[in-house]
Amino acid sequence: MNYLEMIEPLAKLAAAAGHRILEVYATDFDVQSKDDKSPLTQADLAAHNTIVDGLAQLAPDIPIISEEGGLPPFAERGSWSRYWLIDPLDGTREFVNRNGEFTVNIALIVNGVPVIGVVRVPVRATTYIGCEGFGSERREDGANAKKIKVAQASRNPPRIVGSRSHRGASLDALLDNIGEFDLVPMGSSLKFCVVAEGGADMYPRLGPTSEWDTAAAQAVVEQAGGKVVTTNGKALAYNQKDDILNPWFVVIGAPDRDWLALLPERE
Repeated sequence: MNYLEMIEPLAKLAAAAGHRILEVYATDFDVQSKDDKSPLTQADLAAHNTIVDGLAQLAPDIPIISEEGGLPPFAERGSWSRYWLIDPLDGTREFVNRNGEFTVNIALIVNGVPVIGVVRVPVRATTYIGCEGFGSERREDGANAKKIKVAQASRNPPRIVGSRSHRGASLDALLDNIGEFDLVPMGSSLKFCVVAEGGADMYPRLGPTSEWDTAAAQAVVEQAGGKVVTTNGKALAYNQKDDILNPWFVVIGAPDRDWLALLPERE
């Protein structure tokens, strides 16, 4: 497969899904609750259907895992060498709160590694793309694409991305260890993208996430020169076990500090 040939159709597909989301965003939409109590809207399902149908036409031989499509048993998917991993609407809480910080995420996973990632920000008409052999770029509709890179050195004080919807004692402990810092509040996979384009130095996620939350944006960060690593320094990997929950991880942009050494002890 030529990854570079996939970039344009995936970008168009993510934009189409984003358009479906904005159609719902403009209405007085209903909000349901999934089994895990997380919110679900018509926009999640509309984006899911748009992406799944598009991927089936683009590459019918590649299986798909979507947050809204259910998780195949590991006995089946464990043998997959490649598959699509999508989150049709990441940041549903941000969507419900109407702050614009939600994204469409499409990733191609090959042997546990996200090799292509497309993150669409519907409200901003912006797309982030990361692809092996291509690098990372930000595209704003109607403007020229711009290559992006992580920061080469951290600011003083360092810029730390934090979640708008999820914060806990572990993040507070890390911030205490850092000392003085500038917190960059952000929702959804946009947190990765801020690091990828040099707008923040590090993003710690010391709490639960699922693999579809991170895959596309991880490709953007890594192809921009950054790292996404677990607390023991290993790259965040995919489709390695029965469940789809990620361990704690850190998104590292600026490489000039030992960010992992600042992590609090996990209880």
